[in-house]
Amino acid sequence: MSKVEISPQSIFQQVRPVPDELVPSRYAVRVGEIEVLVISDGILTPPAESMATNADPADRGAWLDERFLSQVAFDWALNAVVVRSGDQTILIDSGLGEEYPDFPRAGQFVQRLEAAGVDLASVTDVVLTHMHFDHVGGLLVEGVKERLGPDLRVHLSAAEAEFWKSPDFSRTAMPPVLADLARKASLEFLNAYRSNLRTFSEQSEVAPGVVVARTGGHTPGHSVVRISSGGERLMFGGDALFPVSFDHPEWHNGFEHDPEEATRVRLRLMKELAKTGSLLVSTHMPFPSVGRVAAAGDLYRWVPAWWDY
Repeated sequence: MSKVEISPQSIFQQVRPVPDELVPSRYAVRVGEIEVLVISDGILTPPAESMATNADPADRGAWLDERFLSQVAFDWALNAVVVRSGDQTILIDSGLGEEYPDFPRAGQFVQRLEAAGVDLASVTDVVLTHMHFDHVGGLLVEGVKERLGPDLRVHLSAAEAEFWKSPDFSRTAMPPVLADLARKASLEFLNAYRSNLRTFSEQSEVAPGVVVARTGGHTPGHSVVRISSGGERLMFGGDALFPVSFDHPEWHNGFEHDPEEATRVRLRLMKELAKTGSLLVSTHMPFPSVGRVAAAGDLYRWVPAWWDY
């Protein structure tokens, strides 16, 4: 893994400094000939119990204590990705946007795209791993759609688009206010971008070396993106994998619409990642969320990549 070399053709060409940022909000890697830029949309602070709704509270508390994390609400990273393959510039998810002001530390994706030198008008494709509000919200910010090109393609699994026409929250542990927000954001997105949608059944090649594939579990149409070039690989895992997944894959996340299937999905993906040695980036792994997965007995362990400067 190496940091992207900036060239005159790079989508990250004109990077402007952000003087009020004390820590980095973007991190670039190259996967063969494909450029990948991880962008932090900020931090969510959901209730700590939402990370493991079926866990014994004492066990969940011990896991949090061992990592010096709060048992009330914990910092949950919110990452999105920009990919350049050939002449295509692809956004994978878009962060929170302005949909939920009670998370004031998130919703910074659009500004951080600009700071990274990514012009919305240059974006050719958007891939949505799923339609929860913290993945579609950035594209609902006022003025964003008007800055995107008229030929924009939005790739989304058909199962996901169908689910959000009449979503079922009966198996989630989402507070009513968040469930209502999810309904509102998904409907608003479908209405705003209906003519741009390019739905797929099981998988679709978005660009050379960039394939989106449905996994289900977290939501019926949840998908991951596999990037491959020159013998190198990276997977964007969306909400299939969380920090706790490596120690306790059986713990259910409160935002999962089919918790048992979500467990099967993350075990299957971790097995794949350990076998292939692919890099992994996921929405809620600590920024920049670049690392690998290794087998550890019957479970798996997260191995963060060393930062490249």
